[in-house]
Amino acid sequence: MKKIILRLLLSWMVFASSGAVAGEGMWIPMLLQQFNIAQMQSMGFRLTAEDIYSLNHSSLKDAIVLFGQGCTGEIVSSEGLLLTNHHCGYGSIQGLSSLEHDYLADGFWAMKKSEELPVKGLTVTMLISMNEVTEQTLKGVTPDMTESARAALIAKNNAAIEKEAMKGNHYIARVRPFFSGNQFYLLVSEVFKDIRLVGAPPSSIGKFGGDTDNWMWPRHTGDFSVFRIYVGKDNLPADYSPENVPYHPRYFLPVSIKGYNRGDFTFVFGYPGTTREYLPARGVEYTAFKENPVRIALRRQRLDIIGAAMDTNRLIGIQYASKYAGIANYWKKMIGETRGIKQLDGITVKQEYEKQFMAWSAEDETRKMKFGGLLPAFEKAYDAYEPVAMGSVYLSEAAMAPEIIRMAGSYDNLIALCKKKGVTDEEIASEVKKRKDNVAGFFKNYNAAVDRKIMKAMLPVLQKNVSPEMQPSVFRLITEKYDGNTDHFVTDLYQRTLFADSSRLNRFLSSFSPSDSKKILRDPGYIYAKSVNDRMKALTGKELKPLQIRIDSLQRLYMAGQMEMQQDHHFYPDANSTLRVSYGKVDQYSPADGVTYHYFTTTEGILAKEDPEIYDYVVDPKLKELLTAHRFGRYADADGTLHVAFTASNHTTGGNSGSPVLNAEGQLIGLNFDRNWEGTMSDLMYDPSQCRNITLDIRYCLFIMDIYAGAGHLVDEMTLVK
Repeated sequence: MKKIILRLLLSWMVFASSGAVAGEGMWIPMLLQQFNIAQMQSMGFRLTAEDIYSLNHSSLKDAIVLFGQGCTGEIVSSEGLLLTNHHCGYGSIQGLSSLEHDYLADGFWAMKKSEELPVKGLTVTMLISMNEVTEQTLKGVTPDMTESARAALIAKNNAAIEKEAMKGNHYIARVRPFFSGNQFYLLVSEVFKDIRLVGAPPSSIGKFGGDTDNWMWPRHTGDFSVFRIYVGKDNLPADYSPENVPYHPRYFLPVSIKGYNRGDFTFVFGYPGTTREYLPARGVEYTAFKENPVRIALRRQRLDIIGAAMDTNRLIGIQYASKYAGIANYWKKMIGETRGIKQLDGITVKQEYEKQFMAWSAEDETRKMKFGGLLPAFEKAYDAYEPVAMGSVYLSEAAMAPEIIRMAGSYDNLIALCKKKGVTDEEIASEVKKRKDNVAGFFKNYNAAVDRKIMKAMLPVLQKNVSPEMQPSVFRLITEKYDGNTDHFVTDLYQRTLFADSSRLNRFLSSFSPSDSKKILRDPGYIYAKSVNDRMKALTGKELKPLQIRIDSLQRLYMAGQMEMQQDHHFYPDANSTLRVSYGKVDQYSPADGVTYHYFTTTEGILAKEDPEIYDYVVDPKLKELLTAHRFGRYADADGTLHVAFTASNHTTGGNSGSPVLNAEGQLIGLNFDRNWEGTMSDLMYDPSQCRNITLDIRYCLFIMDIYAGAGHLVDEMTLVK
């Protein structure tokens, strides 16, 4: 363990002196010329920084989009064809599925554009420009300001910056903080609203290995889906219309089927979600050893309930497929993250770094005044923060787990309108219509029996682990009316509530009058929802927010101190769902003594894993026939095998799902879809020997499209590099 700590400390020191550890970092594209391009080219990159990000001509950035709200996609044809992961498109595919057309189980392929399916509510967002606006954002901010006054002035300044940036155009503009609020950048983006499903493999391919293999290596998952961006005839974003046409992008990615070798340069271009690399030891300790274990345990309970129901009912299997995957994804990630921090002895590593920081602070009187009390202040702040934060963890993972809370809680506005003086019948009728329109969508993917079991499992956990003053007020009702028996309360709630039965709710809304708002107020489902929502708002607002603000202010100072201490070090900002570049090399890794994982997998692994009795390892008969016959077409590697996935040392996180993995010439060689389990702690601490991103080989993706699905017309749209 001492060797591990020494290795990590040395890597930090190298990072500080040279500006980068190969593979670590999520870099701002507009700053690559200043900070990264020399190192990238020394590692084998053959393009320029201007080829990646340019305001003067088309560049790689013009092919990269934020897919929905939490993934990345890339444009691969002149007609707006878009690739992302299957798990990123999963919700859209599920939403278009039914018992008659189960696109999750059977897959979907549009053989012509008229067959492409519109996805309601799905958007993709493309960055147009990015500029630093720190000086404008902090105009008027002084060191003696309170945090609330500082935040208010920053918000006012940013609103003015954004308004000016959006004047006379159809773009959206947002100012985002970087480096814990020490720097600010204006991001101007274009939002496309007409996105259509073009193709998706069946889940037996797109989700092969399922939750069993999630976050693991080796992988054999065909994790991709295909969409297309549609626009108005002026090539500008437009709401869905049958008259819309495919988007003609400023740039689209060429696709390489040449393959790769160990040591080849790769880079990932995408929208990583959240990292917290610069936390103090106490912050890492709270996340890994206090918050994560509770979330893991509560999610395990929900997964067991949902999984059992999915196994016994095909309709529930469709309804809850996306929900189950969403819960399971970060459940497993948190397990790996905590395990990784423990194996690295990450707390000790952070504490050793803090000793260096404190020694540096003490060397100069000005620095001592500014930073000398910082780490003790962190300790005091976390002492106050942790018990309240853990209360919010229990509320979010347990009290808010039953979905009925979402349906019942959506009636607050209708109740408020019914109480409002001078409200018109038309206003109430409009809100009632919104509620009626929401019913079908909600109940399409809802099962009251499953929801009831989840509530029955979660309420005793809240009762036991959350102090009475933090519990929702409904627990007083449970004590007084049900003698503290949560089972009896839940049984009564689901028998009486309107919000667990679509027929009853539709009848109620069809004859609704303002006086009926009293029935909602008395409904046990609404009482529960309002109780939990009100408590959560109070906890995260009045109680937790000032504690979080205090920690954030200390983190801002700590970040500034680290940057002052290591002025020769090129810091990368934590991920915040803005466009970034990370780079490294195709590489294997050794997770344990005597164990080394090869850097790629082949279709032989699919056949080896096949087990008809285990859903995660069912192999599609047609796919099996093709693989057994070695009918790989032009997509086979030089070694004669068909590669499925590969690993590299690019620093990625949630949000990078679907990101293009590009070679030294900027050609697409794969789709990023996961990290190795041993490296999931990279959101908090990066270990170059263990952290690997997992990529779907683009050749397997094209093989599935072309030879398996017979959708070769999609491949024909692309520019292939052989």
